Amino acid sequence: MYILTRLFSRFLAVSSTLLCALLLSVTANAVDRIELRDGSVVMGTVTDADAGTVTIDTAFAGTLSIDQSAIVGMTVESGLVLQMDDGSVLETPRLEVTDEQLALSEQTNRSYALEQLTRINPEPWELGDGYNFGGLASFGFESQRGNTDTDELNYRFETRWESLVDRFRVEAYGEVNEANGIKNAENWTARGRYDRNQTGNWYWGGGVSAEQDLFADLDLRTSIGPYVGRRFFTEPVFELEAETGLAFISEDFVSADDREYLGSTWDVHVSSNYLGGDSRLYIDHKGIWNLDEVSNIVLNTTLGLSFPLLLGIEAAAEFVYDVNTGAVEGTEEVDQTYRLRIGYAW
Repeated sequence: MYILTRLFSRFLAVSSTLLCALLLSVTANAVDRIELRDGSVVMGTVTDADAGTVTIDTAFAGTLSIDQSAIVGMTVESGLVLQMDDGSVLETPRLEVTDEQLALSEQTNRSYALEQLTRINPEPWELGDGYNFGGLASFGFESQRGNTDTDELNYRFETRWESLVDRFRVEAYGEVNEANGIKNAENWTARGRYDRNQTGNWYWGGGVSAEQDLFADLDLRTSIGPYVGRRFFTEPVFELEAETGLAFISEDFVSADDREYLGSTWDVHVSSNYLGGDSRLYIDHKGIWNLDEVSNIVLNTTLGLSFPLLLGIEAAAEFVYDVNTGAVEGTEEVDQTYRLRIGYAW
């Protein structure tokens, strides 16, 4: 009994020491403080502020994203670089927000409201130095053996360079399918676009594209022309961007007569992180309207859901719906594709 009592006492002592160490560790790490309108307080380490959202790492709930409009007070104990909505860039060894007003050091004689804070610790390109580079490379492959032997391969590559004044975008995608050793699908598309900011969310630019779909009798379709675009919504929960323009279209067919025409073009991109977990719902819609033959319209619509796996690798499920009302005789006007892909995003 004496031995059991000693062991139990030692267990309590060790447990108390570990608990105190844990509490001290949490307290030491939770140096920053955010006070919300509803009176609740979040403790942790503020890591970022961008697009009206403040990000804080907590010991109890991981990383939280808090709407900036819900914050009435905040204390950040580490040194920060602040970018304001008037273009000012301020450095401060400590940030304190009281009654939605920023309390800064004597480096500036101007006061700022919290709502005027655009970013915390902006990247160089966000200050006008260089470009932000990102992209995606992915592929999907399916092989089936049995009553029908099928092999399906689809691939996609996209990249972008974006600064405060202009943007480059390049994308390429396609698929090759075989059934019982006979190829039944072979197509690819490549596009390049360059645009510049005009005022606010408006921008203008020019693009080129090339496309081949041998099983739709299309040997090559090329397009070149200008466009104007607008970002209607930019919040991660709902992003909407649309472009419209004119383009010179040239279509070379395998057996049908070739044609050239002036076309009206449009692009619509919608995405949302509403489902959470860094997943993304998206819709990409592209169209070409033949202004010489108004009944001839080419549409491409992709609906997808992508979600991260690990180390920058993401998976996606997509439904692609293609319509070509000017399809040559003997080919289908409508084409539907379901596909899964996995790739690396950066």
